[in-house]
Amino acid sequence: MNPQKGAEFHVDSDPNFSDAGEPNILVSDKDGTSADVHDMIRMGKRQETQRNFRQITILGFCMVILSTWEAILATAVFALGNGGTAGLIWGYLICMVGFGFVVMSLAEMASMAPTSGGQYHWVSEFAPRSSQKFLSYMVGWLGVLGWQTAAATVSYLTGKQIQALIILWNPNYIPKAWQGTMLIWAVLSICLLFNTFFSRKLPLIEGVIVVLHVAGFFAVIIPLWVMGDRSNTGGAFTLFQDNMMWGSVPLATMVGLTGAASCFIGIEAGAHMAEEVRDAAHVIPRAMMWTWLGNGLMGWIMAITFCFCVNDTMSVLMTPLGSQQIQVFLNTTGSKSGATGMTFIMLVIGVFACVAVMATNSRQLFAFARDNGVPFSKTFRKVSPNKGVPLNSVYVTIFFVLLLSLINLGSSVAFMQVISLGVAAMITSYLISIGCVTLKRLRGEPLLPSKFNLGTFGLAINIISVLFLLFLWIFCFFPSVPHPTIADMNWAALGYGATIIFALVYYAIVGRHVYVGPVEYVSKSQ
Repeated sequence: MNPQKGAEFHVDSDPNFSDAGEPNILVSDKDGTSADVHDMIRMGKRQETQRNFRQITILGFCMVILSTWEAILATAVFALGNGGTAGLIWGYLICMVGFGFVVMSLAEMASMAPTSGGQYHWVSEFAPRSSQKFLSYMVGWLGVLGWQTAAATVSYLTGKQIQALIILWNPNYIPKAWQGTMLIWAVLSICLLFNTFFSRKLPLIEGVIVVLHVAGFFAVIIPLWVMGDRSNTGGAFTLFQDNMMWGSVPLATMVGLTGAASCFIGIEAGAHMAEEVRDAAHVIPRAMMWTWLGNGLMGWIMAITFCFCVNDTMSVLMTPLGSQQIQVFLNTTGSKSGATGMTFIMLVIGVFACVAVMATNSRQLFAFARDNGVPFSKTFRKVSPNKGVPLNSVYVTIFFVLLLSLINLGSSVAFMQVISLGVAAMITSYLISIGCVTLKRLRGEPLLPSKFNLGTFGLAINIISVLFLLFLWIFCFFPSVPHPTIADMNWAALGYGATIIFALVYYAIVGRHVYVGPVEYVSKSQ
C-alpha cells in the first residue's frame, strides 16, 4: 500500500463520526455502522458475517477468552517450580506491565484496520513493500498455529481439572491418558455445539459467562482470604526458589515467566471478531485495553492470594491430584465439597473460554483463507448464509485440535508443551506486526487514521513492546527442567520449526502464486 494514501483520511476521535468525517450511523444489523462500511471498503473486503456484538458483549467475550485469574491458577505450576511464590507474584506483575505496552500497540493497529485477519493483515499494510507479501504470509501461519494450539491447551487444562476432581473423591482412581483425551473431545464437542447451532446466541452466552467470571473471582478468593493461613505472608513476596535445580534462581524465575505470559496470550482476540462487532474501530481497542486492565488486576490479586495459601511449595507441586490449585483449595478449606465447588466455577468458565477461543481461531482461519493463505482456501472461506459464521473453518479447527489431542496418548508432558508452542507462535506474530509499525514511525511515514491513537508516545510504546516480546520469545523454547529427558523436552521448538518449514515449502510451491496479501486489495479499493 502507498503510505501517502493514509493521509487522505480524516482522523476524528469522536465515535459518532466515521473516519471520513461523516456521521457514524447504523446502516444495518449485518453491515454495522457507516464507519464499519467505510473500513470494509477501504480494506477491500465484503461484509459476510453478522455484526452481532456490541460494546458490552465483545468486552465480555474478550474477558472470558483470556480468563486470567483462572489461567494463573491453572498454570501456577510453571512459576512455582521455577521461581517459587515470589517468582509467581512478581513475574506475573512484570508480564502484566509488559503486555500493557503490547496491548496498546495492538489496539492502535486494530483501530486502524479492524479486520478478522488481525496481525497478518496489519503486517501486510505496515511492512516495507519489499517484504509485505512474505512477512504477512508467515505471520498468518503463525496466527493459525497459535490459535489452534490455544484451543487444545484450554480443553486439556479443563479436562485435567475434571480428572483431579475424580481423584479427590476417589483416591484409588488412576487417570489414564486415553481418558484425558476423551475429556478433551467432550469439551470440543461443546465448543462445536455453541459455534454452530447456537452461533447467533454467542454474544449473549459469553455475556452471561463474564458475569460468572467476575462473580466466580470473588466466590473463590473470599474463602481463600478468610480461611487461608496468613502467618507467612511476607515470605510469599520474598521467597524465590529454584525448585527445578537450574543452578540459578534468576534464570529459574525467568523460565517461569512463560506461565504468566500465557495468561495474556490472545489479548487481541477481539480484533479477530472485528467483522462481527458494530463500530469496530472504536469498540475493539477499548475492549482490548479494559480486558488487559480488568483481567490483569484480578489475575495478580489471585496470584498473591494463591501464594499466601501455599505453605509447602514442594508438597503442592507433587500433589497426587495432579492439579495444584485444587490441592490448595483443599488445604485451605479443609473440605472436599468446598474445593469441588470452587473448581466447578473454573470448569464452567474454562469450557466457555474454549468456546470463545474456537470462535476466534475459526475467524482467523477464515480471514487467512479469504486471502488464499492456506490449502483449500475456497472451502475454508465460505460463510454459512443461515448461521452467518464460517462453518467450514469451525469444523477444520475442531478436527485439527482432535488430532493434536492424540499427543496426550503418548505423553502428557509433551502435550503440555503445546502451551509453549502457542505462546511462541503468538508472540512472534505480535513481534513482527508491532515491529512493522515501529519501523514506519522511525522512518517518519504516516500511519492510517485511528480512533485509538498513541500519539507522541507511540514510538516509545512500540519499542518497549518489541524488546519485551523478544525477551519472552527466547524463554518460550526453554525446557521446564534442566538436563531434560526425552519426555521432559520442550517440543515447542520442533512444532514451531515444522510449521515454519511447512509454510515455507507451501509458499514456494503454491502460496507465492495465489497469495498476494491484503494490502493489494486495499490498494485496489482506493
